[in-house]
Amino acid sequence: MTLKEFYEQIDSDYKDVIKRLCDENMIKKFVFKFPEDPSFNDLKDGLKENDAEKAFCAVHTLKGVCSNLGFERLYEASYELTEKLRNRVIDNCDELYNAVERLYTDLIAKIKEID
Repeated sequence: MTLKEFYEQIDSDYKDVIKRLCDENMIKKFVFKFPEDPSFNDLKDGLKENDAEKAFCAVHTLKGVCSNLGFERLYEASYELTEKLRNRVIDNCDELYNAVERLYTDLIAKIKEID
């Protein structure tokens, strides 16, 4: 699958990303590095350890990376969880976390399909 097809499949705006990052090779480079970013695992660990500060920082970083790369659906879910954790309270985050996890997992699978 091409990079443009990838963005279409994840319901994101390829043209917007190309405007922001200017070069398809650069976009591809950062998209392929995305699975190595520790933010999602840090989020998962923070929630598991009941460490609200760690979870907040991780999801806030994940949100920013998703914004820069145009991963709109994961950005939106990360945004919601970021706002929930902004006061550093973990209670009742399961539903929001599950949405982030599902979108993250789907996105990683789609990245593996890029040529």
